[in-house]
Amino acid sequence: MNRATNAGSEAHPVNGAEAQVIPLHGPGREKPVPEPRPEHGSEIQPDPRPGKRAEYRPEPRPEPRPGARPEPSAEAPVVAFPSATASEPESDPLPEGLREALTFLRRRLTGDYPVDEFGFDAELTETLVLPPLRALYEKWFRVDTFGVEHLPAAGGALLVSNHSGTLPLDALMTAVAVHDETGGRHLRGLGADLVFKLPLVGSFARKSGQTLACNADAERLLSAGELVGVWPEGFKGIGKPFSARYKLQRFGRGGFVSAAMRAGVPIIPVSVVGAEETYPKIGDLRLLARVLGLPYFPVTPFFPLLGPLGALPLPTKWTIEFGEPIRTDEYSPDAVDDPMLVFTLTDQVRESVQQTLYRRLSQRRSVFRG
Repeated sequence: MNRATNAGSEAHPVNGAEAQVIPLHGPGREKPVPEPRPEHGSEIQPDPRPGKRAEYRPEPRPEPRPGARPEPSAEAPVVAFPSATASEPESDPLPEGLREALTFLRRRLTGDYPVDEFGFDAELTETLVLPPLRALYEKWFRVDTFGVEHLPAAGGALLVSNHSGTLPLDALMTAVAVHDETGGRHLRGLGADLVFKLPLVGSFARKSGQTLACNADAERLLSAGELVGVWPEGFKGIGKPFSARYKLQRFGRGGFVSAAMRAGVPIIPVSVVGAEETYPKIGDLRLLARVLGLPYFPVTPFFPLLGPLGALPLPTKWTIEFGEPIRTDEYSPDAVDDPMLVFTLTDQVRESVQQTLYRRLSQRRSVFRG
């Protein structure tokens, strides 16, 4: 009874007295301030002084391990590096020149290169033939060209030139001039039968764009829009003695004129000065030439006296002039059968070349300096 009463007195107010509110934290206690949450790698350090709340102190960063990448700080700018999966162009370890040479060699070995119906290999000519000839053209003979505006940028034309110098270097230099002055057009030369009968020389001539000097091949090339070169003097011009230099020989029976008239293309006279003095021919070993099957075996002041060294051409100064074209498209198709007309045009071309040679020679002061 008494226990229950005492218990009840503790649970309920006595005599209507109001209940007292007892503070949860007791008198004199302040409401705790929420402490900041520690960041990763930090902790709250307690303050040993009484009445002071704990202060936030960042934990010192651990020393980085050797070789480990340092973590970026909040103050330091973050630099973005491309990922390994980003597509980056792979650098070619081979130089461009070597890569092109290997590609050229691969096509040579596999036979993957174009050749026209005459055997002309343009890639071989551009890569292996023209560069050394251009060195002779620019550095050795120092060729000056005139009248390049008469060379057509497109379409066929027949270039008729004088021939001199014991070796056909004039034909090769004219081919370089045509190629470089027309932006890459090739001169398709007409050669004698002997050229294509010589071992290696014939195959090389075919691949570099030369073909047999006959009307059929000339007409096909001209009709196809090619630039064709012809040297009507032949061996009589290239093998004449030094005493007859720059005196044109006969231009044949005018076969080149007939080919140009049938194709309806212009004839461009070409005059070369400087080739006559490269190999001054002062003699001819005819017996040896007959044994070797050659039209002549030249004797110069240095060959065969100095052996192979005597075969080096003298560094004379050259000029190549392209004359004004002679039109043939104004004649009727039947005019080609008129021998007098063909002879007249042939003589006109020859006189144009001869007069240009005389004019250039009169203006030249030195064989080696021009």
